[in-house]
Amino acid sequence: MAKKAKTQKVTRIENRKARRNYEILERLEVGVSLLGTEVKALREGRVSLDEAYIRVKKRSFVLEQSHFGEYSNANIQGHPAVRTRQLLAHKNEIRKWTQELKQQGLTIVPLVLYFSGRWAKLEIALVRGRREHDKRQMLKKRDADRDIRRATK
Repeated sequence: MAKKAKTQKVTRIENRKARRNYEILERLEVGVSLLGTEVKALREGRVSLDEAYIRVKKRSFVLEQSHFGEYSNANIQGHPAVRTRQLLAHKNEIRKWTQELKQQGLTIVPLVLYFSGRWAKLEIALVRGRREHDKRQMLKKRDADRDIRRATK
């Protein structure tokens, strides 16, 4: 008898504000060190990256201000919703990005949190902030492109 394939719900938490507020220069996939109830909360989709950012602390990346909601079946001793979470990356990548951060106006923000196999992964980006007029210009261009696509159909 053939085995049935497991249907797996894809959990993908995106930081939509990052794409609008920042110009993405470079991307990197890193691992995330999570507690058991945090992993289960992520599988339920109870995570928010809207206010999150990445800091370099003692030659490693840490995720700050990310909100992992309460796991529905957890006991009283669950996890704190907002805490500093360790990110797992190679030393060379950390060193390279730390040097680039020293440039004026660059920062690191999380883009997408997802599972790759059984491991929680976070896509982070080295970004430069957009000014208000740049955001408006980007929105106008996107609307114009959408109108062109509609007209050609």
